[in-house]
Amino acid sequence: MTQVPRLRLVLAFLAIYLIWGSTYLAIRFAIETIPPFLMAGSRFLLAGAVLYAIVRPRCPAPTAGNWRAAGLIGGLLLLGGNGAVCWAETRVPSGMVALMIGAMPLWIALLGWALPGGTRPTARMCFAIGLGLVGVALIVGPEQFAGGRRIDPLGALAILVSTLCWATGSLLSRRVNLPGSPFLATAMEMLAGGALLSVAGLALGEHRSFDPAAVSLRSLLAVLYLLVFGSLIAFTAYIWLLQVTSPVKVATYAYVNPVVAVFLGWALADEPVSLRTGLAAAAILGAVVVITRAAGGGSGGAGAGAGALRGDGEVPRGGRPRRGGNRAVSSPGEVRISIEGN
Repeated sequence: MTQVPRLRLVLAFLAIYLIWGSTYLAIRFAIETIPPFLMAGSRFLLAGAVLYAIVRPRCPAPTAGNWRAAGLIGGLLLLGGNGAVCWAETRVPSGMVALMIGAMPLWIALLGWALPGGTRPTARMCFAIGLGLVGVALIVGPEQFAGGRRIDPLGALAILVSTLCWATGSLLSRRVNLPGSPFLATAMEMLAGGALLSVAGLALGEHRSFDPAAVSLRSLLAVLYLLVFGSLIAFTAYIWLLQVTSPVKVATYAYVNPVVAVFLGWALADEPVSLRTGLAAAAILGAVVVITRAAGGGSGGAGAGAGALRGDGEVPRGGRPRRGGNRAVSSPGEVRISIEGN
């Protein structure tokens, strides 16, 4: 790996730990006065446009096939993934959303096995998957489970749907004809996903109840924070880290982000933290640690075990040789969990 100043490494890790961990609470603040799908659509359209304008002049022109692939992956990751999370946060505390999204590597491992050419999970991976599912059950199960209040069932269902969309999109992104540049591919996915989110918001009639004059300063600042810090600054730090340090180390954000989200929800939004929350967090994060480290020992880096996207809907991607595309990018491997903050 390239030798880089320690301070730059520390700042980059703080960015993906703290900024991405805080995006779940930022989403909650943003949707207080802005409809969830329209909020997410405008956010990703703006972030995608900025990123596309920066990286497009340095890359070959994307083909029609590239745009079709970006539409498919952007739809799964951002419309099905981030859109469902934004809607779920109207019914579920942001910290609980982050914990359930933190179980993303479980679905990545299971779907990766189910797809053609997939690898059967080892005994260690099966144990981790079972442990993670116990954590999810603690969150959505009856109130008799360790005390505390169960979360809204419709909100929980939306989160589960979003994780399946993210996991599917993450795995398919390795098989479709996306551009070789991870920055250009991500910009295109943001543009396509942002457009689909906006169409969904209009189809659901969100524009009829949306009053721009009623948008609070807190919601506006939250959207700007998600756009600038979550989608651009932290993402750039993530891509840079993949080039200069181990993907397994970078993947540690997968189990730091939920802890940050739960703490911020408790400290800044009075979200409850019960024994149930603590037990669920320990089970889910323990499972993610096992899966991430197990996957890190293989030839694919953090690869499928670490997931393919940040849970909140950001679309971080390390370079990886692909089928199709304009060029193959050689790098330590692909680590994508979901993720954007939210």
